Amino acid sequence: MFDAAAANLLSPMVLFFVLGLLAGLAKSDLTIPEAIAKGLALYLMLAIGFKGGVAVAESGLGGDLVGLIVVGVALSCLLPVLAFAGLTGLCRLDRVTAAATAAHYGSISIVTYVTADSFLRQVGTSFNPGMVAVAALMETPAIVVGLLLARGGAAFRGGALRGGLWRETLLNGSVVMLVGSFAIGWITGPKGMEAVRAFALDPMKGVLMLFLLDMGLVAARRLREANKLRAPLLLFGVAMPLVSAAIALTLATLSGFAAGDAALLATLAASASYIAVPAAMRLALPEADPGIYITLSLAVSFPFNIVAGIPLYLAAAEFLAR
Repeated sequence: MFDAAAANLLSPMVLFFVLGLLAGLAKSDLTIPEAIAKGLALYLMLAIGFKGGVAVAESGLGGDLVGLIVVGVALSCLLPVLAFAGLTGLCRLDRVTAAATAAHYGSISIVTYVTADSFLRQVGTSFNPGMVAVAALMETPAIVVGLLLARGGAAFRGGALRGGLWRETLLNGSVVMLVGSFAIGWITGPKGMEAVRAFALDPMKGVLMLFLLDMGLVAARRLREANKLRAPLLLFGVAMPLVSAAIALTLATLSGFAAGDAALLATLAASASYIAVPAAMRLALPEADPGIYITLSLAVSFPFNIVAGIPLYLAAAEFLAR
């Protein structure tokens, strides 16, 4: 575990995140324009989605991938319920804000997934190339569960799930790019990858370094503004990823998944959305406090997973696979 943690901490991607975090906490004027940051995010989703689609085209949609999808979607439905119980019972949040926050912890952070993907490749751990499909399918169920927790049946009246919310969720830019590029990679296969390798594959690590630099700056800014995060909430931001990863690893072990697949499934379960779910919650639950749910997912859980969580989940997966 310590070797894996050292490899992760000394990787250029994580070090650039730390650089951004330290620069932001020191109030440096280092910035990345928002338009460029959005472009970097879109590129990463295009690259990881396309690469996953090509890999599935090569290997086929096997039973292992179907099993991973079933477990991933089940986690996306279960984890918000557990998070909601902790947020209302231990952290004393109001019902609506707790439900909105819980939805973040049932959904996933694609940047955390991309970082874990890069880390596993760096240490030579193999995994199912279709895991990106699992990531895409874990985005949405948690939003629906979060709405149910907030309002019960009232969430479905007035067309909330038939109209604006479905559009906001399913047509969110990150979801469209990830699913669409995966489909294109699946359709075009290895020939498609050869045609665009110089753009879609080779620059990916460099782009990830720039994006994580920006995420470090954003996380630092959120931490400086985090006057609403009491000690129980800060503890939740670290404890919930560990609980989620433990559940995912247990299900992965019982299902007989390989260590690399289990580690990525644990990373997806432990991550918290800060792109798709906040957009949906602004529409569906405008009375929820974004100062809590965005700050908790982006400024607490995201850094924990990037720096310490990913190597921990891999070490645990390898131990359980013995």
